[in-house]
Amino acid sequence: MAELWVERTGTRRYTGKSSRGAEVLIGSEDVDGVFTPGELLKIALAACTGMSSDTPLARRLGDDYDATVKVSGDADRENELYPELNEVLQLDLSELDPDARERLLSVVGRAVDKVCTVGRTLKAGTTVNLTIEADQ
Repeated sequence: MAELWVERTGTRRYTGKSSRGAEVLIGSEDVDGVFTPGELLKIALAACTGMSSDTPLARRLGDDYDATVKVSGDADRENELYPELNEVLQLDLSELDPDARERLLSVVGRAVDKVCTVGRTLKAGTTVNLTIEADQ
């Protein structure tokens, strides 16, 4: 499993890093070229949905099918949480007859419900533990 961390690079600016060499720029909404932590949460959900649906969709539509997963949801700033996140998986299923389309959508829905770890975690809730290590 990859080690993950963020390093502070400026006022309310961080770089998220992975031991596999990946990086993502993180900051507040007023900084260009960065994702906010909330945006990363939403992107993680959309990516998980896309990846969870990939196998059944590729099996039926071919490896080169196009898909876009849009995700939205406003923050409740009084409580500092996202009370609702909405995803839309956009696909071109025009080549399928109505019965085949419904069967595929059902299979995709079950696949996402079963294997999208991010979505399952958000729906179930999770325990977050913070330890602060300070040099003395």
